[in-house]
Amino acid sequence: MSRFPLDVLIDTFYLLPVKTLLRFRALSKSFCSLIDGPDFIKHHLEHSLSTKSRLILILKGLHLYTVDLDSLDKAIPFSEYPESIWGGTEVFGSCNGLLALSNSDQDFLLFNPSTRKLFKLPVEIIELPNDSCIRGFVFSGFGYDHVNDDYKVVRMVRFKQDEDDNIGWFSEYEVKVFSLKTNSWSRIKKLPNYLRFMFQFYFHLMHRRGYGVYACGVLHWVLPRRPELGVGNLIVAFDLVDEEFRVLPQPDYGDNEKDFVLDVGVLEGRLSVICNYNQVKVDVWVMKEYGVKESWSKLFSIERSRSISSFRFLKPLAYSKGCGDGDGRDKILLDVNGEKLVWYDWKRKRLKTVRIKGAPDSFGTFLCVESLIPLIDEKKQQRQEKKRNHNRKKR
Repeated sequence: MSRFPLDVLIDTFYLLPVKTLLRFRALSKSFCSLIDGPDFIKHHLEHSLSTKSRLILILKGLHLYTVDLDSLDKAIPFSEYPESIWGGTEVFGSCNGLLALSNSDQDFLLFNPSTRKLFKLPVEIIELPNDSCIRGFVFSGFGYDHVNDDYKVVRMVRFKQDEDDNIGWFSEYEVKVFSLKTNSWSRIKKLPNYLRFMFQFYFHLMHRRGYGVYACGVLHWVLPRRPELGVGNLIVAFDLVDEEFRVLPQPDYGDNEKDFVLDVGVLEGRLSVICNYNQVKVDVWVMKEYGVKESWSKLFSIERSRSISSFRFLKPLAYSKGCGDGDGRDKILLDVNGEKLVWYDWKRKRLKTVRIKGAPDSFGTFLCVESLIPLIDEKKQQRQEKKRNHNRKKR
């Protein structure tokens, strides 16, 4: 290591994939100390995000698959699963190389697919507000609190009066936040009234199943239009720094405001909205400056064609490399109906189906970047749990 200037070595290491860096850790204590250092991990991630390199697409079918975003040629199934991940495991978020997974409403995990490290969140029971309520739909989300350098999981539980109560307008909500930094859950007590109207069965069956969309340090869900209540579409935002809810301003849709189903997404860190007109046409907008209503800009419109008979669901995933830099490659990768991936050239109005060898017939899609972001290993977690139990006994 002494033969090379340290700054040159570090700059070179920033260019390397995680798999190579993990092998280099075993070469010497100096390499291990460097690669495990928080500054190196941070700058390695920042380099990958700024250069749009080492991006992978996660496909969730019966199993988890990874696909290199640059080639999109082959889906590689995870060869070695941690015991806590199985076919029924759901992916409900992706941030800075970490995946948020759930096996049930009380069984959550964080997983780094690049390092294969897994962290199982401590179980947090769902507290019924009274004996007459039962648990209803559960919303969840995952993201990064950049101020406190903390990764957080949000769980929102809707309660209902009985199994036939699919409205729940007068029921309570429970919102809890898990902090990876403190390895603990906390309850959010100040809740807006509009949370009572968020659940709509068909909408949440088709659109993300209540999974929050992370952008700019904030999680986002859609409160679908409820004409019977005089409530229009709302974008509900939960700030991961101050842990408060608010409603985000939307674009000026013009005269068509009541004619579409609204969804939210993210493109290169920017919040997007997807307006679905009766599964025939979709408009996609992007918020260029977060929180500023005037910064909404319509990115493109797409209509059904011979290759796509309807848009039950559409999710923008990523721009082609070089998009917007004047080289004419104005294309965007789309997940259509959870059944196919297409490149859409919105200037030429052309679609090209992406055929990935080994991909499942139906899937959920999540964009993920390779990273070295650490998670508490299971042995350390067990030691912490024993210590907590020991302290409880002392009391």
